[in-house]
Amino acid sequence: MEMNALRNANNPVFIGGKGGPVNGAARRPVFGELSNFTHKPVQTKNVKPVLSVKPTAQPAVVQPRRAQVQLEIPQAAPALPPAQADVSMKEEELCQAFSNTLFPVEDIDEGDADMPQLCPEYVKDIYAYLQSLESKQSVRPRYMRGYDINGRMRALLVDWLIQVHSRFQLLQETLYMTVAILDRFLQVQPVTRKKLQLVGVTAMLIACKYEEMYVPMVGDFAYIADGAFTKAQIREMEMLILSELNFELGRPLPLHFLRRASKAGNADAEKHTLAKYFLELMLLDYDMVHFNPSETAAAALCLSQLVLDGQKWVSFFFVSLSDPIPQFLILVFVFKSPTQQHYSTYDETHLKPIMQHIAKNVVMVNEGLSKHVTVRKKYSSSRLMKISLLPQLKSSLVKDLAAPLLSRS
Repeated sequence: MEMNALRNANNPVFIGGKGGPVNGAARRPVFGELSNFTHKPVQTKNVKPVLSVKPTAQPAVVQPRRAQVQLEIPQAAPALPPAQADVSMKEEELCQAFSNTLFPVEDIDEGDADMPQLCPEYVKDIYAYLQSLESKQSVRPRYMRGYDINGRMRALLVDWLIQVHSRFQLLQETLYMTVAILDRFLQVQPVTRKKLQLVGVTAMLIACKYEEMYVPMVGDFAYIADGAFTKAQIREMEMLILSELNFELGRPLPLHFLRRASKAGNADAEKHTLAKYFLELMLLDYDMVHFNPSETAAAALCLSQLVLDGQKWVSFFFVSLSDPIPQFLILVFVFKSPTQQHYSTYDETHLKPIMQHIAKNVVMVNEGLSKHVTVRKKYSSSRLMKISLLPQLKSSLVKDLAAPLLSRS
């Protein structure tokens, strides 16, 4: 009752049931009356009834008879007897168990579900994409053939760039990207000897912009080159390099694949650091520019495992590594686990030539056959575990592995 009284007080005009407006409310002159009150009576005097018209007969439409298609439903295969079904299931279980025994490949990303920054759901697809990308941005073997510059000049430049890299305290990725940009540019754009250092400095500037958070100034690169060129020349060369490479700078780096391989092989810090030492020695080697980053990373870690863990197995399998190749492959297979081989996608046969090149570089640095010793000095510091001073690097294992290549030079 109180609610009805309130509504009557706030809304004095209501629509009646069958009657007109309540309390003499005014009519709406424009829109007409909205109530259900009838304004005018309906006139029915002159209205004529509507005559019904019979519909004309329509011809019958003959529907075409649809052809009946008979489908042959294949009969279900007869069920196997219980005894035979049990035998088939046992055979499948035995095959699966046998395969797991031969190739026990574990999922190395299984424990990363709680760390979204590692992208465990997509990491396999990411590395598959990186491997396809490195083949698209590859470097030709011996691309300097017919150039004014040669491999020795390139090695001298890279050795100096490693010193600049240490002086500026840049990331490791910056160094590898610098050399990648350098080789990819030089294989499509020959330069003279006078401009080779300019190309190297500019390549490092571009790599810094790609990788670093705090990039050295253009003037810093001009200063560290002892005024060999101006800042304007560096900017001009930067535009030329980016134009020739079509701004495609995202070539995968060996470090990306090395981290993945170290995880698959359960490598400790010593093995991982030794593999990094091998990778930096490879930057100087003109004969190795055509190897893909994933190949060099897998070979570096495989040789690192062989050097640090393989000494005790040498006398068990054979006396010398100069024996036939299959014996060497047996030795390598002991240390390269199926899981590591699965994730690196390379077997020991594929990696053996690369490992020989790495061993050659190690022997040349240790025995003074190379003038470029910046990498060896860098990895002799305690910060890098003095990895380049390991006695295993001077063992007969490394020398015998490098012997075929050293005999050619």
